[in-house]
Amino acid sequence: DNGQITVVFQDGTNASASIVGRDIATDVAVIKAKNVSGLKAATLGSSSNLRVGQGVVAIGSPFGLEATVTDGIISALNRPVSPGDPTSTSQTQTVFPAIQTDAAINPGNSGGPLVDLAGRVIGINSAISTGGTGNGSVGLGCAIPINLVRSVSEQILAGKRVEHARIGVIVNPARGEDNMTQIGAKIDELTAGSAGEKAGLRAGDIVTGVDGHPVASNDGLVATIRGFRPGDTVTL
Repeated sequence: DNGQITVVFQDGTNASASIVGRDIATDVAVIKAKNVSGLKAATLGSSSNLRVGQGVVAIGSPFGLEATVTDGIISALNRPVSPGDPTSTSQTQTVFPAIQTDAAINPGNSGGPLVDLAGRVIGINSAISTGGTGNGSVGLGCAIPINLVRSVSEQILAGKRVEHARIGVIVNPARGEDNMTQIGAKIDELTAGSAGEKAGLRAGDIVTGVDGHPVASNDGLVATIRGFRPGDTVTL
């Protein structure tokens, strides 16, 4: 909204920047720094082969403290998170499949990289949960997987409208016999002609996994599917 963007580099120099494009659904934007050259790009890794428990490092400027580095492990994968509110379950919210980490992430870390121990960027720090008791880290940080970032940024740089994978269903939580335990995503409605309908999904079906990865909730299904690209084939 006509705000100014300044990029600060490791050597202390800075440059103004402009927005090339952005995708609200994943909280990702591409910006371009002006009148700079010879920059050394970070190495992008892959978020498709990550494992819970592996070491990671978060880099950012928490509370304005520039170039702060914290370390931890990957706590969970495909955690359904809404941009700006990691605890929201509203169906009106957009959801992405986050990498959860216990590396300290605080306000000001957003937009900074989450890297593996080889220095490859595997995610972009995006959100934290504070347990409702403050605004600092309690070890519940979330990052946008780099494969999703790469898909969004490539579409933006190609001048395309950003599209996300979808199967054309409206889902709600499916609960077990105790009416408490979430056991999957229950399909309430299907869009006529959608991929889901063509594949044989029906109202009342309960999706419990995608490509072998467990899905425990409706947001879990939405987030997991969003991690794929349009045109990919998955097994439910």
